Amino acid sequence: MGFFRKLFRRGSADHTVPAAPADGETLVETALAESPPSANAFGTAPLTELPLDENAVDVPTKPLEIALGDEAVASSLAGTNVLGTHQLGSVPLVAGIQLERGLAAWAARDLGRVRRNNQDSVFSMVMSMPDGEHDIPVGLFVVADGMGGHEGGEIASRRAIEIVMVTVLEQLALPAMADENPGNTLPLIMVSAIQEANTRIWQEAQERGTDMGTTCTAALLVGDGLYLAHVGDSRAYLATASGLQPITTDHSTVGRLIEMGQITFEESRTHPLRNQLYRTVGQHPDIQVDSLYHSIEGVSHMLLCSDGLWSMVEDSELATIIAESPWPQDACQRAIARANLAGGEDNISAVIVSFPALMAGGGR
Repeated sequence: MGFFRKLFRRGSADHTVPAAPADGETLVETALAESPPSANAFGTAPLTELPLDENAVDVPTKPLEIALGDEAVASSLAGTNVLGTHQLGSVPLVAGIQLERGLAAWAARDLGRVRRNNQDSVFSMVMSMPDGEHDIPVGLFVVADGMGGHEGGEIASRRAIEIVMVTVLEQLALPAMADENPGNTLPLIMVSAIQEANTRIWQEAQERGTDMGTTCTAALLVGDGLYLAHVGDSRAYLATASGLQPITTDHSTVGRLIEMGQITFEESRTHPLRNQLYRTVGQHPDIQVDSLYHSIEGVSHMLLCSDGLWSMVEDSELATIIAESPWPQDACQRAIARANLAGGEDNISAVIVSFPALMAGGGR
């Protein structure tokens, strides 16, 4: 049994990777039907129609023979050809694997036009990990917006990124590669990562005599599921056919006002109390972490960003930028440029992830 199957059995929700499309052979059959008589399913001319070299030497050959010692050997070769490899028909054909959009990510940050130092930190990592006979996509994405004293916020946000990354690698990536029994469920891995960051930053702040702290919004992609852990007012958005929607709650005064229905997300951008946070990483010895799960079915992109972006650019404009950009790197650069054009009043950070079109329900 693969590592991730073991992990899902330990109490996480049952989220599996979609199987390969069952109509793969249908795609090839359609291509054969639509191809001209002189072409095969891949649009190339059959080998027999290629001109022969008149000077070539005709070397006689004979069929490859293989001696089967007994019935056990013959049985072991069932489903294979004479070379001992799987028949081509038993694996997906490359002609049927085409995506309009693939899994990709980019993280970027900018000083802005007002601040003298950048206290934001970002992180993005995409990889493929073995799960039994198959591979599973895994990604880790983090945005941290630091605060407190000269260089204090910069230190706090970097510590948060560092500790979240190390925790996920130690508790998820390394055991998965060794196919060991998982220690924690995916939500617990993410929550414990931010709690560990809180402890470490709090201890360092006491040693330095500062009040440094940071927001932290982290998302872990495993297969077709997103596991998020969140503290502060950095936000996570998901882009679907209905637009760009925030899925995290701001741990701020305006966040409470939004929850109570007294103001809207749009009004929170300019509210005078928008910078007052009641929950941060590293400014108290203990911390409560929001934990969320979301399937990426029907989701084309994810955006993680600091308030330096969402407070300067409307959600609708961010949605347009993401939809019109061919790659997450382009979308990050355009979004940050737009925030700077709007005033760049704070450091600006963004992590944008595009999900495969077939997973997001947008395949051909």
